[in-house]
Amino acid sequence: MSKVKSLYICQECGNEAQRWMGRCPECGQWNSFVEEIRAKGKAASPISSLMYQPTLLEDIEITQEARISTGMPELDRVLGGGIVQGSLVLVGGDPGIGKSTLLLQICQQIGEKKHKILYVSGEESMHQIKMRADRLQVNTSELLLFTETNVDIIEKMIQDIKPDIVIIDSIQTVFKQEISSAPGSVSQVREATGHLMRIAKGLNISILIVGHVTKEGSLAGPRVLEHMVDAVLYFEGERHIAFRVLRAVKNRFGSTNEIGVFEMRGNGLQEVANPSELMLSGRPIGEAGSIVTCSMEGTRPMLIEIQALVSPTNFGMPRRTATGIDYNRVVLLMAVLEKKLGMQLANYDSYVNLAGGLKIAEPALDLGIIAAIASSYRNKAIDPYMVAFGEVGLTGEVRAVHMAEKRIAEAEKMGFKYCILPKANEKILQASTKMKLYGVETVNDVFKVL
Repeated sequence: MSKVKSLYICQECGNEAQRWMGRCPECGQWNSFVEEIRAKGKAASPISSLMYQPTLLEDIEITQEARISTGMPELDRVLGGGIVQGSLVLVGGDPGIGKSTLLLQICQQIGEKKHKILYVSGEESMHQIKMRADRLQVNTSELLLFTETNVDIIEKMIQDIKPDIVIIDSIQTVFKQEISSAPGSVSQVREATGHLMRIAKGLNISILIVGHVTKEGSLAGPRVLEHMVDAVLYFEGERHIAFRVLRAVKNRFGSTNEIGVFEMRGNGLQEVANPSELMLSGRPIGEAGSIVTCSMEGTRPMLIEIQALVSPTNFGMPRRTATGIDYNRVVLLMAVLEKKLGMQLANYDSYVNLAGGLKIAEPALDLGIIAAIASSYRNKAIDPYMVAFGEVGLTGEVRAVHMAEKRIAEAEKMGFKYCILPKANEKILQASTKMKLYGVETVNDVFKVL
């Protein structure tokens, strides 16, 4: 008979312990340990012969991986050109952000190319999925719906149907019969994902799985699975904001720097071909504390408005708030302004916001941040046709940034006439643009230009 063993597993990071602990020593999460029962059977017999033999590196031939286009250029960009056959892709994000909507939408384009799709749902009935498909205008004859949560039954159905693509919505509802813990626990999620990985590689079928992230940590988040899957895509944005950003956190078949921008509408997620135009819509003209900067997301330049509000504080401790930008970076740049330009910001509350709901941590935004803060502090508006980008160091120097020519080209295309940029970049770009370029070396030079 197998022996029963009790373990306590952190539902956030998967750390195992012999006894319950209030705080996980690995990830620092509180009240995340849950008791799980495991049955210890006999050890497996050693393998007598190897199925494969080691191969010399020089003898391995490289072949181009087969990809299936999703019909959405924004999603294909993030995936690296499409869905690789035999890959396992995890799509994560907050509940209600649009993961299931996106995956159901791509079924229409993939089905039109005569690729068979199996959509397995453990959360919704077939009638609910049909209602959403009618709203999204998904009516392909190649889409098969299946409601099941037992991974063994799902495997049997995949072997019988032999689809090209399988969608599992969601991995937190799938369970393996041999595991005694509840669906959604770390053990169940890990074992179910490992089982699906063997199916994908063994049958050369692409599998896309949905993973939910909850604030309470009651369900195992996708972070437990990141090392098991081939690609991890995260949806960013708030449910109450129309814009969504799809970002690749891990991708074995492409770059992790690309992003896809979508807009949530009544008929589903719509691609945003020109994010710069969308982000700058409704920008105030002639108001202090506003400036446009340019960020690079992979190979795509994006113009974004940075807003700052500096007002006298009514308390002894001034407030500092940053939305969409690294808080510590904003505090650091404010210290540079106090030291190098003599601005007495210690007596003022400061609020910095990245308009549009995006979250960007690129150092090239530094120049825009200090210009917006100084503009609000002195209550002087910046020229609405001015764009600024560059990294600022602790000594007040302005450092060069990469892909400056693409940033300039995007700003020129959107109608901007002037640009403040690092001196090192200005020397190279002076002859390649019609914009008026102002190369600066220190933050003092920036405000001489402004």
